[in-house]
Amino acid sequence: MEDYFDEVVFTHKDFLYKEFPKGEYEQCTFQNVDFLNANLTKCTFIDCDFVDCNFSNAKLRDVTFINANFSNCKMLGMHFNECNSFGFSMSFENCQLNDSSFYQVQLKGTKFVNSKLVSVDFSKADLTNAILSQCDLLNATFEQTLLVHTDFRTSVHYNINPEKNNIKGAKFSLSSVAGLLNVYKIAIDETS
Repeated sequence: MEDYFDEVVFTHKDFLYKEFPKGEYEQCTFQNVDFLNANLTKCTFIDCDFVDCNFSNAKLRDVTFINANFSNCKMLGMHFNECNSFGFSMSFENCQLNDSSFYQVQLKGTKFVNSKLVSVDFSKADLTNAILSQCDLLNATFEQTLLVHTDFRTSVHYNINPEKNNIKGAKFSLSSVAGLLNVYKIAIDETS
């Protein structure tokens, strides 16, 4: 039988060498918790806040995240594409998500604020109405990605092929719009 936790605050826990308790966590706060390589399979997190946590390489098979908020978290190499898609909703602020995968994940309206998204796979994801504010998207993959009304205006280093992605109504800044033209291998003179 799985455990149920409601409005519990977890601080300074380390699950590197001990198993994370399987169960449902509702309105819980995780502060400075180390989930490095933790097996979170089939856990449920509803309305939970994660602050200053390390999730790098955590196992996410069939994990349910509903309205999960991540702040100042290290989340390297995470496979969000393995999560339960039912109700999947998250937000990220000041997080490191490098080398993570959102392949085919529904991310409508998701907020990524001041986060590192280097080499993240967004292939076939739905980022409709998402906000990527002050994010570094160096080597991020966008392939058959829905970017309808997605806001990239303050993000940098993205490389998006308009012919392979739906960018209708997406917002870009003039200074970074070259990331849409790289596929054409044209020279852009910024001195004019």
